[in-house]
Amino acid sequence: MYAVIESCGKQYKVAQGDVVFFEKLDAEEGKKVTFDKVVLVSDDGKVQVGNPYVKGIKVEGKVVSHGKGKKIIVFKMKAKKNERTKQGHRQPYTKVEITGIKTPAKKAEKAEKTEKAEKTEKVEA
Repeated sequence: MYAVIESCGKQYKVAQGDVVFFEKLDAEEGKKVTFDKVVLVSDDGKVQVGNPYVKGIKVEGKVVSHGKGKKIIVFKMKAKKNERTKQGHRQPYTKVEITGIKTPAKKAEKAEKTEKAEKTEKVEA
């Protein structure tokens, strides 16, 4: 099962257990993060495409760490003017581990299993 989510103006393909680098998110390390802008979900060949988002599906993750990416050099030069500017940039990121993709069908299945377990307990008693 995988999903395509939209976050920070970009789209990411994620599955359970993946580690994804997002642009800096406003969350503390170790906290849970929920992404509800799910564009597409694929579950055993069944594909759901949203218009623009799929309703009722959420992707949950845990913030592992914050950091900065590799330094890039921005160099601007105007020819024949003796004008040069050199500038470095390190993009901040948030490292997130995807813990699960929650669908309404899974919630219904869990509810059915608990109801069956309760019925069997009543019959045994």
